[in-house]
Amino acid sequence: MNDRIRVPEVRLVGPAGEQVGIVRIEDALRLASESDLDLVEVAPQAKPPVAKLMDFGKYKYEAAVKAREARKNQTNTVLKEIRFRLKIDTHDYETKRGHAMRFLGAGDKVKAMIQFRGREQQRPEMGIRLLQKFAEDVAEVGIVESTPRIDGRNMVMVIGPVKNKAEAKAEARRATQRADAKAANEAVKAGTEKVDTTPDKAPMTQSLADLLPDGYSTTASQEAAEEAAAQKVIDAEVAAKEAAAQEIVDREKAVQDKADKEAAAAKAAKAAEKAAAEAPKAPAKPKTAEKPAAAAKPAAAPKPMATPKPMAMPKLSTPKPASKAAPRSTPSRPKPGTSD
Repeated sequence: MNDRIRVPEVRLVGPAGEQVGIVRIEDALRLASESDLDLVEVAPQAKPPVAKLMDFGKYKYEAAVKAREARKNQTNTVLKEIRFRLKIDTHDYETKRGHAMRFLGAGDKVKAMIQFRGREQQRPEMGIRLLQKFAEDVAEVGIVESTPRIDGRNMVMVIGPVKNKAEAKAEARRATQRADAKAANEAVKAGTEKVDTTPDKAPMTQSLADLLPDGYSTTASQEAAEEAAAQKVIDAEVAAKEAAAQEIVDREKAVQDKADKEAAAAKAAKAAEKAAAEAPKAPAKPKTAEKPAAAAKPAAAPKPMATPKPMAMPKLSTPKPASKAAPRSTPSRPKPGTSD
């Protein structure tokens, strides 16, 4: 009876993700020490277990970076506050409305607050009208979550975003990707940039196969098949990128053509309206023939002219003599030697 203990084996994966094959644990450890890498067991439940050659310190660092990026991309909704005065100027109002639209477009909530001072507290309906106007102006990117309410000397209204923060970030990311794809497609068409079809890292299958024992060395046909499969994958990725870029270009061209057609149709309709307005009006229908005029009556004999009466001579009026003025009475002076 053969009581020889079987040496455990593992399915080894190279640093670049290539499949090396089933090797003994001693050979895997030797390969790890010669490559200055760590042998990490990634699938202990598999039969045989799967182990990978990697830099474990670098792996932990990349995992920490990914976790940090995930925390950075968390959707934390922030409540932004915008304050108004009841007698706000038009320019200031437009500035604050622009800030609110930027906040709502980024996925944050906006708290609109009107501050009342003095006698302004007696006119709350003016504040309600101002907040309603503000809600209508930002209706494209926000909806009213809390109607205007009085809070002490202030009036408050809360407006929530139409799209949450995750959707806004995803849309911005897609827009950036579309812009990059469009720029890359234009560069390829212009011939200023060439598509690099070589893989980022060279496969390490050959070096590992050289270090393996003779019983585990791969044949040339297997290496050629693996290289052909890798080249097919690369070609497929390049073709997919080119197809996506071409699809974006075709879509933009279709949108532009549609816009041109609509502009041409609008121009033609405008020209037709102008021609119809400038066209002369139809002549009016002739009126019915008038009845023949009655026969003219013979003119009457002229009457003899009356003899003119002699003009009366005007009477000359003699001027009246002017009335004499009455003499003024002078006081009589007493004679000398007489008493009053």
